[in-house]
Amino acid sequence: MFDIFEGYDALGAFWTTVQLALLSAVGSLVWGTLLAAMRVGPVPLMRGFGTVYVNIVRNIPLTVIILFSSLGLYQTLGVSLGSDQTDTVNFRLAVLGLIVYTSAFVCEAIRSGINTVPVGQAEAARAIGLSFSQVLFLVVLPQAFRAAVLPLTNVLIALTKNTTVAAAIGVAEAALLMKNMVEKEAQLLLISAIIAFGFCCLTLPTGLILGWVGKKVAVKR
Repeated sequence: MFDIFEGYDALGAFWTTVQLALLSAVGSLVWGTLLAAMRVGPVPLMRGFGTVYVNIVRNIPLTVIILFSSLGLYQTLGVSLGSDQTDTVNFRLAVLGLIVYTSAFVCEAIRSGINTVPVGQAEAARAIGLSFSQVLFLVVLPQAFRAAVLPLTNVLIALTKNTTVAAAIGVAEAALLMKNMVEKEAQLLLISAIIAFGFCCLTLPTGLILGWVGKKVAVKR
């Protein structure tokens, strides 16, 4: 059954998918956390930026963002992200596009966790002289992350599946492998089933493990 994969770098394609997911997840978590801090912050300009960013990016198709990263940033504006090799540039641009898109959903997941933290805790922290940033990063966010593990798990699973869009700019991940194999092999159902099984192997353990972690670290109120 797996003879059709001879001559194709299936493991390399899925490893590229894993790299895309992991790098994008880390970048999205950092940028999404900053966006959430902006949205709950006391500065109107920053609140407005966070709100506009999230509402606009969530309503733009990911394919448009990924294509703009390649056609707009690289081919039109010459943004190469420190590399002169097209494959490397496209990979980095795909990560950038995934971060830009996914961080909007991470922001909302974290903000939902922030809303679960009792207001009295923030008020008590401010009463003892802590600044807004200290209250946010020392008191609120640690509890918010514990409450947001399950929503963030859903975002991570969606991100893993969204990496297939990177095939649109030639990133050699699993979806591009499937496209190339379907064009050359006459076994569409088998190829599709094997690629789908590969994604299940990536997403199901992630959901089960992080779901268990979410239940363990949940704040009991």
